[in-house]
Amino acid sequence: MPAQARRIALPRAARIGIATAVTGAAFALPLVTTVSAQAHEVPAAKPAAPAAQTAPAAQAAAPAAAPVEESYKVVGGDTLSKIAAAKNVNGGWQALYEHNRSVVGANPNLIFPGQKLALGTKAAPAAPAAPAAKSAAPAAQAAKPAAPATKPAAQAAKPAAPATKPAAPATKPAAPATKPAAPAAKPAAPAAVAPVAAPVASTSGFFAPLANPKLGTAYGVAGSMWSSGHHTGVDFVAPTGTPLRAVGAGTVVKAGNGGAYGNEVEIKLADGKYAQYAHLSSIGVKIGQTVTAGQQIGLSGATGNVTGPHLHFEIRTGSEYGSDVDPIAYLRAHGVAI
Repeated sequence: MPAQARRIALPRAARIGIATAVTGAAFALPLVTTVSAQAHEVPAAKPAAPAAQTAPAAQAAAPAAAPVEESYKVVGGDTLSKIAAAKNVNGGWQALYEHNRSVVGANPNLIFPGQKLALGTKAAPAAPAAPAAKSAAPAAQAAKPAAPATKPAAQAAKPAAPATKPAAPATKPAAPATKPAAPAAKPAAPAAVAPVAAPVASTSGFFAPLANPKLGTAYGVAGSMWSSGHHTGVDFVAPTGTPLRAVGAGTVVKAGNGGAYGNEVEIKLADGKYAQYAHLSSIGVKIGQTVTAGQQIGLSGATGNVTGPHLHFEIRTGSEYGSDVDPIAYLRAHGVAI
């Protein structure tokens, strides 16, 4: 066989088929490469919607409870100072009087059984707050993530527009509140005891216990309403606020609350007898004070165990209850015309 390679003779149709196959393979290879590359690109998924925030709990405050006004009904034997101390009134009897000036009137020493006094206000207990509302759905139930984008990541949507400008600054704070009102005026000082009309003394220097005396229940009247079984003094008809005076010179041995007698004053007279004044609305002397005949010692009223304003007057041989003598006979014996 010769060294030069032998050419193989192929038919024309075979040569055309081989060439066609080679050319198709050349075109198919780039197409397969492109499809494979696109298959490996991961599409960009849109970020999941943020979880819903939990709604704040409802904190609707219950409406404030209206303040409660406390009051007190005056009974026999009461004074503003006693009521203020017993009811712990803030500011004492002066504050109690100032709060009830329209009820009591110009004289704080004149109060009457049945009057209704306001003691001030106390805040009512606050109602419990409404229960908090249930929170919003948890973040686990947030919106489902968006479907993946069809386009490759290189062609993702443009970034969102920049955030809007910050809101305008808040308005200036409101003008400061007006100045507090001027403090309330101090309560008026207790009214001075009205002066006694010029009394007329008897020839012995004694006086009637009040001007123009008018007799009520007499001394010695029997009845179960008195613990001794009879009336131990004499009652003089006198509206509340009538000035009372010492029937003779002496020393004050009692000046204060006497239980059923209400506000009372007792004077030891120069002759050793005792003059007792009961149911006063105001006391104008103190224990140990020396008084002269005709000097004003207080004002009549209706404190203690009474059915109305009057002066209960006694003359006693001793300081205590049960040592009474007829007061009208005693005064007449000393020249007092009653």
